[in-house]
Amino acid sequence: MFSSAAAVGSVAAYAGVGGVVSLLAHFTPLYLGAVIPLVLASFSRLLVWRWTIGIVSAVAFIMSGLLVLREVTRDAGPSVASSARDQIKIIQFNALRSNQDVGRIAEWLIAQRPDIVTISEARVDLRDALAKRAGWRAAGGHGSLMIFTARPYLKMDRPRLNQTHTPSFVNATYGVPSGPIEVLTTHFNRRRGYTVRPQREALERIVEKLPQQRMIMTGDFNATPWSGEIRALDRASILTRRTGATASWPAQVFGVRWPLPFLAIDHVYAGPEWATVRVERGPWLGSDHYPIIVTLAPTKP
Repeated sequence: MFSSAAAVGSVAAYAGVGGVVSLLAHFTPLYLGAVIPLVLASFSRLLVWRWTIGIVSAVAFIMSGLLVLREVTRDAGPSVASSARDQIKIIQFNALRSNQDVGRIAEWLIAQRPDIVTISEARVDLRDALAKRAGWRAAGGHGSLMIFTARPYLKMDRPRLNQTHTPSFVNATYGVPSGPIEVLTTHFNRRRGYTVRPQREALERIVEKLPQQRMIMTGDFNATPWSGEIRALDRASILTRRTGATASWPAQVFGVRWPLPFLAIDHVYAGPEWATVRVERGPWLGSDHYPIIVTLAPTKP
């Protein structure tokens, strides 16, 4: 069972097929671990159809392994030591619209002293708490996607597309010590009738219309590094995904904290004039996602 699902999932990831089959590709690391016992068991003479099981499991193992190896060896952009100047800290977090623990979220975010916070499924009471306690400003403050900073944005040039299934997004230009940067956050919708591919294609057109050298793009993409959609997005611009395979979901199961997230669906991209200092996963804050923390420094201080 696992070997067949692994083979289907791996092929789906390579082909970028939509629907349920494509969904299987997101679980590639799980398939990789699951087929190892089947490969080993195929050497036992007691197993019925052992050669068939062995061959199918081996193919699934190889294909899943290639996807994982591709991510591990992928160029994740420039990196720099923790002593680099003009660092900025970005937090990407899907706060979960039904999450009632707004006070704890606000306290943790403020304690991190970030430069940029991007929230998916944001709530008005969280916006108000951050404004009252820290004086933070919100771009997109009347929607479910918000960008929080200590200073107001310099301008907001929102590209417009004549296209259905455009993903939710907020973007604005901010001033930091190293110069102006473009920040964009998005949330891909996986509800019925929405697939990731047209949203990804629309996002690519949006990014094309904005300055990319110092851009920072974040979001809940509802797609893992092993999926065809994220791999296509990785190729679409000069932005580089800095979060790698840092898993952010699930953070809870049936309302109870789950300590072992296994899907990397929250990502942070950055332009070539940013070097990565560190990537971290934050604590559980009552959401089904863990926050992702990325620290960057300019390549040209």
